[in-house]
Amino acid sequence: MLVQQLVNGLTLGAVYTLIALSYSLVMGILGILNLAVAELFMIGGYLGFSLIGLGLPISAALAAGMLGGGLLAAVIDRNAYEPLREAPLVTPMLSTLGFSMILQNVATNVWGSDPLQLSEDFLSRRVSLGAVSIGLMQIVVIAATLVLVAALGFLVQRTSVGRGLRAIAENRDVARLLGVPASRMTLLAFVLSGVLAGAAGVLIGLHYAAITPYVGVDTGLKAIAVMVVGGATRIWGALFAGPLIGVIEVLTVAYGGSQIRDFVVYGCMILVLLVRPEGLLGAGSEGQRA
Repeated sequence: MLVQQLVNGLTLGAVYTLIALSYSLVMGILGILNLAVAELFMIGGYLGFSLIGLGLPISAALAAGMLGGGLLAAVIDRNAYEPLREAPLVTPMLSTLGFSMILQNVATNVWGSDPLQLSEDFLSRRVSLGAVSIGLMQIVVIAATLVLVAALGFLVQRTSVGRGLRAIAENRDVARLLGVPASRMTLLAFVLSGVLAGAAGVLIGLHYAAITPYVGVDTGLKAIAVMVVGGATRIWGALFAGPLIGVIEVLTVAYGGSQIRDFVVYGCMILVLLVRPEGLLGAGSEGQRA
């Protein structure tokens, strides 16, 4: 049973990792918390569900979620961040919160407030490895997360675009003097953030075979906890903290009851803040954020 719960925890942690990376991309590079990420996650899930309902494959659903999340993130950058870039940091953050409420209301009016569900067939497909039974959707979630994280790592660490993002994270003004298109890099950070959030929405929907307009609230808060535990300005901290929080949450539900899982998860976050405020992997210097 323990091994089975560890697999379940890693699956949940994979989704938390993607959403936490979505938060960390904007936080680490631009220094603000994009509070609309949770709703980009939710909208991505609905777009993916819509295509699956039309009989299209999971790959098409994932692409739709990522495209929708990226496009909406671009709208948020152009309307909620860029015009307020010189304002105090809390101002664009509150602006993204406004977009979050708008997106949640749009989803409620378009798809309704009741859960949108897939057929039980999506949950019944399983692969047995000895005493451990792994759902096919769990394999899809973990595999897709690994591919997306690897692609993001290559982009950030091995390309000229990634160097531009890291330069903006270190010092925006100096980067502009060196010829880095700061506005374009900012837009890219938001778009990448939205792509990851949209993908995570599709994956969590496939995992549970259900989605609601409010799914982003709880999951988004857990992802913020993951970001904090890993290190708020360290993008790659989520790779460690996501699976950790996912396993802790699943084991808490399995052995302690679902009524205390939030107490344990957020208790861990508070404990990390008290003992190591910069996160388990440390805050690092500005240039190490990306």
